[in-house]
Amino acid sequence: MEVAWTTYKEKIKNLSQRIVDAQKPIRILDAIKWTPSVEQQLRQSAFREMPKVGPEYYQQIPLGFDPAKKAEELTAILKNIGTDLGQSDSIAHLLKVIVEQYLDVTQMLVHRGTPKFWEYSKKLYGSPKDFFDRKNRILELGHLLYEILSGMDDATLGPAHPEDFEAQDVVDILRERFATYFEGVEVETRISDGILADAAAGGDVVKIRQGSKFSSRDIDILEVHEGWVHIGTTQNGSLQHVAKWLSKGPPRCSSTQEGLAVIMEIFTFRSYPKRVRHINDRIIGIDKAEDGANLLELIEFYRTEGYSEEDCISNAKRVFRGGVVEGGAPFTKDISYCRGFIENYNFMRAAIRAGRPYLIPYLFTGKMHVDDVPLLYQKHLEGIIDAPKFLPPQFRDLSGIAVWMSFSSFLNLVDLKRVQEHYNKLFKEYL
Repeated sequence: MEVAWTTYKEKIKNLSQRIVDAQKPIRILDAIKWTPSVEQQLRQSAFREMPKVGPEYYQQIPLGFDPAKKAEELTAILKNIGTDLGQSDSIAHLLKVIVEQYLDVTQMLVHRGTPKFWEYSKKLYGSPKDFFDRKNRILELGHLLYEILSGMDDATLGPAHPEDFEAQDVVDILRERFATYFEGVEVETRISDGILADAAAGGDVVKIRQGSKFSSRDIDILEVHEGWVHIGTTQNGSLQHVAKWLSKGPPRCSSTQEGLAVIMEIFTFRSYPKRVRHINDRIIGIDKAEDGANLLELIEFYRTEGYSEEDCISNAKRVFRGGVVEGGAPFTKDISYCRGFIENYNFMRAAIRAGRPYLIPYLFTGKMHVDDVPLLYQKHLEGIIDAPKFLPPQFRDLSGIAVWMSFSSFLNLVDLKRVQEHYNKLFKEYL
């Protein structure tokens, strides 16, 4: 039987859909989340005894797929990409990278509770000890922010923002806001008791954790972080008529996604020091765990930083889920926030300086890595990639970002150390 002729676009669409279908049962966070019994063990021992969370514990949590069969399926897709699109095709190269990441994800999950889990985590998400340029590591940014933020008192920066909104209040407010922003698409907001964070975004739903309390400022952050960025990029990816792979994000997309969400918090002046400290202290916590700190020691670290007991446990769980609670092998995903902020910010500055600001909105095209943007724009000109439909106002009109990045580039030339020494003298003299 003769095989029907297919166009280049059809081949990309077919391969994309196969990738999307193959990754459906792979749910990383579901595969490594802890049951309430772990927290009960911690509290019952007054945080003196290590809970039993090892390979045997994770074997009781079903993966939802057969690792060997999934590897076979992904390997077959990998082979077909080269056959259908050619070894030198740029889209083929990108799709291969994505499929290879899913192969690594399956292996990471197979090794839950062992040092091997951490090795795959580092490969997929990175480590605090990674360099983001030739001389600075992510950890060094964490230490700098720690020093700066530790000297700030929220009470001196403006009026207090009491946490007087219940979870249902947040659901109602966000539902109304999203109905306006996501015109023509139904985005759901609902309460959930099965998430670790206060909120989490899926394809078309934002979940708010049952029992959490929020301030008006927190709601504003959730609107842009979970809504405009996470839901927005998912919806833009889902609307692609060819590049269906953009609707789902492998680990390589995490830094771009989370970094873009942090940038939106900053661009809209909705973030605040306590919020940034929470994000930054995760980097420090991961680094401590890589250096051998165990679960109890990390909980104690967060306690010394002034976190509530509930937050101490929550932060430590984020670091150790899937890894080794005795230390040395954590889950490194949460470095994505700061790593992604650096990567996205540098990309935007470079695009402005190169006279290519039109590339910047394509950060919202779907789930991808920032380095994919030039390729995606080129394929947009060829009719393969659709422009993003849902864009924050700051990215629909780039004037403000262009000015911001222009001044940012100039300020890099300023000797900050000399400026700080000058003003430190004045501060010391008069304050």
